[in-house]
Amino acid sequence: MQTIKQLSFLLMFLPLCIFAQDTVKGTVIGEDSGAIPGVNIIIKGTDKGTTSDFDGHYAIVVEQGQVLVYSYLGFKSQEITYVGQNEINVTMGEDTAILEEVLVIGYGTAKKEDLTGAVDMVSSKDFNKGPINSAQELITGKIAGVNVTSASGSPGDGQTITIRGLGSLSLENQPLYVIDGIPIDNGGVGGSRNPLNIINPNDIESMTVLKDASATAIYGSRAANGVIQITTKKGKDTKEFRYDVSLKRTVRNRLETVDVMSASEFKNLVNNVGTPDQIGRLGDSSTDWQEQIYTEQATGEEFNMSALGNAFGFMPMRASIGYTNQDGILRGDNFTRYTGGLNLTPRFFDDQLKVTLNVRGSYVENIFANRDAIGSAVSFDPTQPIYDSNSPFGGYFAWIDPQTGAQRSLAPTNPVASLNLVDDHSEVRRIITNLQADYDLTEHIKATVNVGYDESNSNGRTITSDQMPTDDQVGGLRNGARTTFSQTQKNKLFDAYLTYENTFNDVHSLTAVAGYSYQKFEYDNYSYDSEKEEQGNTAEFIDRSKNVLLSYFGRANYNYDSRYLLTASLRADASSKLNPDDRWGYFPSFSAAWNIHNESFMDGSDFFNVLKLRGGYGQVGNVNGLGDYNFLTRYTSSQSTANYQIGNSFYQTYRPEPYNEDLKWEVGSTINVGLDYAFLDDKVSGSINAYIKKTEDLIAFTLVDPFTNFGNKIDKNIGDMENKGIEFAINYKAIDTDDWSWNLGYNVSFNDNEITNLPDEQNVGGISGGTGNNIQLHREGETPYSYYVYEQVYDSNGRPIEGVYVDRNNDGVINDDDRYIKENPYADVLMGFNTNLSYKNWDLSVQSRVSLGNYAYNNVASANSYERKATENQILSNLHSDYFNTGFKNITQRGLLSDYHIQDASFFRIDNVTLGYNFNSVSGNTQFRVYGSVQNLLTVTDYDGIDPEISGGIDNNFYPRPRTFVLGLNVDL
Repeated sequence: MQTIKQLSFLLMFLPLCIFAQDTVKGTVIGEDSGAIPGVNIIIKGTDKGTTSDFDGHYAIVVEQGQVLVYSYLGFKSQEITYVGQNEINVTMGEDTAILEEVLVIGYGTAKKEDLTGAVDMVSSKDFNKGPINSAQELITGKIAGVNVTSASGSPGDGQTITIRGLGSLSLENQPLYVIDGIPIDNGGVGGSRNPLNIINPNDIESMTVLKDASATAIYGSRAANGVIQITTKKGKDTKEFRYDVSLKRTVRNRLETVDVMSASEFKNLVNNVGTPDQIGRLGDSSTDWQEQIYTEQATGEEFNMSALGNAFGFMPMRASIGYTNQDGILRGDNFTRYTGGLNLTPRFFDDQLKVTLNVRGSYVENIFANRDAIGSAVSFDPTQPIYDSNSPFGGYFAWIDPQTGAQRSLAPTNPVASLNLVDDHSEVRRIITNLQADYDLTEHIKATVNVGYDESNSNGRTITSDQMPTDDQVGGLRNGARTTFSQTQKNKLFDAYLTYENTFNDVHSLTAVAGYSYQKFEYDNYSYDSEKEEQGNTAEFIDRSKNVLLSYFGRANYNYDSRYLLTASLRADASSKLNPDDRWGYFPSFSAAWNIHNESFMDGSDFFNVLKLRGGYGQVGNVNGLGDYNFLTRYTSSQSTANYQIGNSFYQTYRPEPYNEDLKWEVGSTINVGLDYAFLDDKVSGSINAYIKKTEDLIAFTLVDPFTNFGNKIDKNIGDMENKGIEFAINYKAIDTDDWSWNLGYNVSFNDNEITNLPDEQNVGGISGGTGNNIQLHREGETPYSYYVYEQVYDSNGRPIEGVYVDRNNDGVINDDDRYIKENPYADVLMGFNTNLSYKNWDLSVQSRVSLGNYAYNNVASANSYERKATENQILSNLHSDYFNTGFKNITQRGLLSDYHIQDASFFRIDNVTLGYNFNSVSGNTQFRVYGSVQNLLTVTDYDGIDPEISGGIDNNFYPRPRTFVLGLNVDL
């Protein structure tokens, strides 16, 4: 019996010995931060676990030999085996790969593998390098189907971005920019070169591009041309503050000037074709006027500093300041910007409430060099001096009419005088701030409120000296001129939405968002013109307006076992720009994806890491760029010369403006099919997309029947358009070792843009050289802005025959019926190629682009290469060197509209090459990086103009893009 009792006691005690459980405690911190709250600590192979508290502390009951798994979004997971430790403290490092896989989308975030639409993200480590003044330049050439074109070579100037071609004929074709959750107005205030100059590019963490309607429909009417989400850098809960300082020194060199006759060539021409009187007007100088208006080198500097850390022990923050000062190559041009930013991300109530405060401000001073000098420098007589002591215009040479003492009518103005005697300044201030609160109502429901405010105001003045050469005989510019303006724009935003997120039975995941948005834009513009006052007209102009967008939106994402994904969204927008009966627009979308690599039949195959098939359909609207209240009758006051006489008194009258009370939304519908792929341990990755986008009810400025309105043209919904294309992107990690790293990226896109319905053809694309001439046309069956020209006839030597064109309809008469469509300004194929190579502490990056099938109209040559221009109007004018190719004597409307001037402007361009060296830690954790960069290194093209990349396709008076050299230093303290 005693033996049995002992045995029974042993059997009862044995399980306690074998399965003895202990409580282990510890703290979880980040490598560069303090405590990490909310870390999941799970016993591997079980559903038992806990999470760390606000101070990173945790406690868990664990058995000998069990494995603890520590995981948190954005950090690398760790596994630690329990072998009796009393305390396990864990330091977690950031997982940048995971962070890059989380993309900001409309009203939330999502993992890239869970997306069903066409979405691309470029993070800060992949941004373009070099002298970046605006946010758009960071992604030039980086994303398939996204075309970024700078407006000119002026520092800080605007950028034109089109995503998958044009979507409208008269409204905006720019994407919607969303900065930290605030949709901004693309217009900008007067005196502003670029609305995105508010952001210091150094403060941007990532830019996410939503390309198809299934991705953009959640933004409704503002997303007709795609969406670019800009996410700025946020604060971190670091143990101690980190500081980043960057310095740049830039030098911009002039590359090309317009090819015109030299002084000796021009003298020979005038001596051969001129009359004695005309020959007598030749001067004795040899002046390169373009040399006079452009500087050989334009310098600049940039300074940025940021601080990142934990303020007051509980508030992650990031603060930054920036300074940019850059001269342009056109003498007198300057862009100076001061920026500041603050980000706070505190958490309260055991992380139940997360608050994000963003404040971003900028102050920009612009000195605008007079760009009229660019055109006059091309045509001004090279035999004349810059200065003439007998000139009544400040000693500057001018073509004087001896009868009036004024400058001759139609004479170009001395280019140097144009630069020196016009003072054009502006100051632009802007602040964007938003406060977002995310509160966990329950375990699965989160409430979000986002309040935003965006205000811009500017002041500017253009003062023209009374010494400026002018053809005014009395008054007007003979007394000098002054124009001033002040503008204010306000953008107020209120968003409120609920997010539901839950997983059922481990395989069914649902995320749903429903919310409300209210956005109001207010404008207050004032200007004054002293010339109008001298002429007896109203000198002051006041324009105040506002428009409101009210919206409801919802989206649902369903995920089955990470294999099958469904997304549906609906947005209802009401815009005050439209009449009450057509004010509401409803924009739905639906998309689905299949993660093929997660299927059971792929088990055992380690070739594919990602293989996802996507498809979607969505609709978006567009009234962006439409004037306010065009459905109401508005009145315009008359000029002094049109006042109405009653007796001996004259009264100002008011005339009604044309209106259209039937205007409604432009609506774009997109079908997109795509494939995302990655294989060989993510060594190769990329995507393929094919799309068809149809836009209906296009708004265009068109003719109306006589006597049916207060004018003969109004904005009207009259047409349809279609874009279709294919995009392909591939990234290849060629080398990835401890010492070597080499990554290559390539993207290509094909786009075909066609107007499919347009009852009334529209002549667009005004050109110089004549009056009222247009070189482009909107026509059904053609690409928007196609060139509409006569077909030039050539002799046996390939030289164009002046005034001879093909009778294309064989009716024996050359007239408008013989004009035809020849090409358009938009590329059929766009390619981007980038490579990043590093060896130990050295790094090299190269960014290049290719544009194929884009054509340009060389208006500089067409308007300045005919013989008569050299001596007409009782002055002498220089000629474009194309005269030597044509020998044209006279300018005619048909000559201006000849297809001879339409040139293939395809190009290959190396945008940027950057070489850098990273110094090892000099003191503590201090890191140094020194680099040199060259922007606009090489352009290969057959185009005869100074630059083949002309926004809109009409090359005239273009401010040349310079080659820029940069020497930079980054210090991480």
